[in-house]
Amino acid sequence: MNARHRRKILAEYESHFNSHRPHRALNQASPLRPLPDPVDADIKVTRRDRLGGLLHEYTQVA
Repeated sequence: MNARHRRKILAEYESHFNSHRPHRALNQASPLRPLPDPVDADIKVTRRDRLGGLLHEYTQVA
């Protein structure tokens, strides 16, 4: 663990926080993305692990 490793980890978390993670204050939207339209159909969801599985991102499969 060194400064380069910490910068890489923090950059990955910042990317997750600002572009994917839903925020309650924004009505479950991410800060850098609009809230998607609700879907009533049966949907499939995929999970993407980040930071070695410490963070999980979920997306809807088309």
